[in-house]
Formats: sequence, structure tokens, C-alpha cells
Amino acid sequence: MKTTEQLINNVIGQLEGIKKMIKKDQDCLKILTQLKASKSAIENIMTKHMEKNALKCINSKTKQQNRDDLIKLIKELAKK
Repeated sequence: MKTTEQLINNVIGQLEGIKKMIKKDQDCLKILTQLKASKSAIENIMTKHMEKNALKCINSKTKQQNRDDLIKLIKELAKK
């Protein structure tokens, strides 16, 4: 299984490829397909990161008794 850093590097590579495709004025559908793949990869990274670190993040917010930050975190996680 790849590390989060490896997954991020993969997305960076995808985005660099997309940038080249756009500069070369390649087919819009191919570019859109690659953009959607990058978006999906980023969403997967976010999900894996939060699965691994959610409790740590929430605990740090509750220890500080900063409920507004905790509410912001929950709202951000719920966004698509």
C-alpha cells in the first residue's frame, strides 16, 4: 500500500501531465477525464488521511475547548 506522500506525488504527476495537455491544446474530453481522475485521487487521499487522523484532530480541538474550530472541521469534512 502506498504512503500518503506517494499518493500525493502521483497526483502532482497527474496534474503536471494535465498542464502539458492543456498547453498542447489536446482533446477536451481527455483533459476532463484526467481532471476527474485527479479529483478522485485527491478525495481518496483526504479520506485516508482523515480515517487515520480524525481522532487526533478532534482530540486536539476538544482539548483546546475550541468548539467553533471543531464545527468548522466537521462542516469541511461533510463538503463534497
